[in-house]
Amino acid sequence: MTNSPLATKKTIGLTSDNIAGVSPQILQHLIEFSAGDATPYGNDELSLELDRKMSALFETDVAVVLVPTGTAANSLCLAAMSPAWGAVLCHPNSHINNDECGAPEFFSNGVKLLTIDGDDCKIDPEKLIQRATLKIGDVHTVQPAVVSVTQATETGSVYTLDELRAIGDVCKSHNLKYHMDGARFANAVDALGCTPAEMTWKAGVDALFLWCH
Repeated sequence: MTNSPLATKKTIGLTSDNIAGVSPQILQHLIEFSAGDATPYGNDELSLELDRKMSALFETDVAVVLVPTGTAANSLCLAAMSPAWGAVLCHPNSHINNDECGAPEFFSNGVKLLTIDGDDCKIDPEKLIQRATLKIGDVHTVQPAVVSVTQATETGSVYTLDELRAIGDVCKSHNLKYHMDGARFANAVDALGCTPAEMTWKAGVDALFLWCH
């Protein structure tokens, strides 16, 4: 068995980038940029340069907050967008509802996830209106605070620009924040043939989780 090719074959994990080691290029850059002093708390030149480049890409002023995982990004973002008595409206198949192990609720001190169904893993705007207007002002129930969409969705479908704007209109009409889980953001931009700006703030999106490789 020790002479078998299978004995020395390296197993490749395709479950997540989180399981992989640091590439030599990234490690070399970390070494290079660790030399010398830098202003802390996001005020260093590299962080400011990232803000400038992302602002240019999105055609508006952008503040970038770097975190190590997608779960951290979604959870911290939603916590900042909703009070503890608020509700995040999302699709039943969304990543925040199915795959983040209660982290959005934990980091937000109890925000409740409420699901809104729709075909192709996309929130139906009409159903969203119904849920967004239910029991408003009732002190005995959580109050809608944020709408979260995934682009592209967990099944690979893509919200059209019109669909994103329709949800954005609902958010604006009902004083809701608009969050986009952009784990497959670049795929959706390519599929729609649009700009990042058109798919986010021009459609009403307030905050974006962008997964960078």
